[in-house]
Amino acid sequence: MPTKLSYELHKLTARLDRVADGLLREAAGVSYHRFLALFAVREYGGTQRDIAGWLGLSEPSASRMVRVLADDDLLEVKTIAGQGNRRHVRLTAKGDELVDRCCGLLEARFEAFVKDCGVDYWTYQDQTRRLLEKLEAAPTANLRRLDMG
Repeated sequence: MPTKLSYELHKLTARLDRVADGLLREAAGVSYHRFLALFAVREYGGTQRDIAGWLGLSEPSASRMVRVLADDDLLEVKTIAGQGNRRHVRLTAKGDELVDRCCGLLEARFEAFVKDCGVDYWTYQDQTRRLLEKLEAAPTANLRRLDMG
């Protein structure tokens, strides 16, 4: 009998994203999507193109997001000399503080939620990291293995 784990994981992620969005909008005045962009800059830095790849956005979408965050004084954007339209992005002090606050809030709430569900937080974290590491090591090859056809 086939399981619905893949569907349930997608559903869980979508619902967690929605809850995180409401929480961050209320507590910090930022959407979850914008928080993720700031988080990506902190964790992975680099160029606007790198951020687009990490977020799974097109470059024009990432460019608009970066512009909005820079206008809000959360990001600093510098054109890379001799690289055409490539831009390096980094958090401002205000952006760094916002990411700290949002990470703390989200992590505390998620940890409490997992524990309230009777799931061991550290085991869940370990298993999630194992899955992500495997997928990120060779995303295309690993997705082919998931093909049920």
